[in-house]
Amino acid sequence: MIELTKDYIENLKSIIEAKDDAKAQEVLHELYPADIAELYQELNLQEAIYLYLLMDGDKAADVLMELDEEDRHKLLKELPNELIAKRFVDNMETDDAVDLMRELDEDTQEEILSHIEDVEQAGDIVDLLKYDEDTAGGLMGTEMIVVNENWSMPKCIDEMRKQAEEMSEIYYVYVVDDDERLKGVLPLQKLITHPSVSKIKHVMKKDPISVRDSDSIEEVTETIEKYDLVALPVVDSIGRLVGRITIDDVMDEVREQHERDYQLASGISQDVETSDNVFTQTAARLPWLLIGMIGGLGNSVILGGFESSFATNPKMALFIPLIGGTGGNVGIQSSAIVVQGLANNTLKEGNIVPQILKESVVSLINASIISLVVFIYNFFMLGDRGITASVSLSLFAVVMFASIFGTLVPMTLDKMKIDPALATGPFITITNDIIGMMIYMFITSALA
Repeated sequence: MIELTKDYIENLKSIIEAKDDAKAQEVLHELYPADIAELYQELNLQEAIYLYLLMDGDKAADVLMELDEEDRHKLLKELPNELIAKRFVDNMETDDAVDLMRELDEDTQEEILSHIEDVEQAGDIVDLLKYDEDTAGGLMGTEMIVVNENWSMPKCIDEMRKQAEEMSEIYYVYVVDDDERLKGVLPLQKLITHPSVSKIKHVMKKDPISVRDSDSIEEVTETIEKYDLVALPVVDSIGRLVGRITIDDVMDEVREQHERDYQLASGISQDVETSDNVFTQTAARLPWLLIGMIGGLGNSVILGGFESSFATNPKMALFIPLIGGTGGNVGIQSSAIVVQGLANNTLKEGNIVPQILKESVVSLINASIISLVVFIYNFFMLGDRGITASVSLSLFAVVMFASIFGTLVPMTLDKMKIDPALATGPFITITNDIIGMMIYMFITSALA
């Protein structure tokens, strides 16, 4: 592994400036695609293009897919479509090629496809582009080893050799019938121990785990995780084998989903990167900031309605941050646990009620301990029994409400087909802030 130090980068820049192709290729040879993609951040566009044109097709394609989408788009804009087709798309697996094509407009897609010499590959890309990108069909590739269940082992091995020449990675050998329907998987152990079997259907592993091409990415992820698979076959509505999804594709999707959920939970309304321009980042952040501002104004209206209570008991104001902060924290904790359960599918319809009951017990214990600690502190430090009792009782009520509310909201959002990650962010905090303040004001005004 090579460390991309400042000296290393400066040396590379001097090689590029001198147009020393031999030295530049030597540098590229010792770097992994991910390292070269990282170098892109340190080079200007023309320097990057110079390096790309020196790489062999396979490595150039790998590096391109390692780039951030925005950087990739900038690079592709500077290259002719024929070069993109022959240098990148021709050397990509179909799932990566489809991901790349989805980033381009339709006219550019058509022109690139017209320059692909392999008609079968171009046809596969066109077929895959028809799938929704959030389904198994939109994520799958067509590169796989496929054999017929009626072939003998010698013929099977011969056909596998031919198919393997076009593939960089082999995960499983899939077995189909004469109608291309998936029937099984041929384990490597059987290839070795049964070299002369007359029909491989006698030794294949039947009924392999698979997904439909219309299944969601979430279902695909769950299946791969549940059964510890490195690749997953995809079938159509009548069981014909149409593609396969590999674990690296799934991990990319999981990472992107986690990034989206994290941003949503942080009050960012759309997917943004640090490299995005000021307008994009502002548009993503401003909506929830405005909602938060409205929530703050709502709080001020509530507090203004109890102005006389503050005049009588000024100490009431001391505990406003405590009530608001505790309610928000409790709500986020409860919603985060539920969102996690919904994401990994451990929280299903059958255990929703038990989860609510469990959360009620947890919140009862937490509320009792928190309110007791605050009661003891205020009893000895404040010297005002009315405020001491009202603050402790308010905290108890706020913690109970925030826990139940934080549990129910993500469940409701999930039922409404809205991303439940929304419930772990400003929505919970703002709502708990307002409701918590109302609870505190009413209880304190009544008791203090």
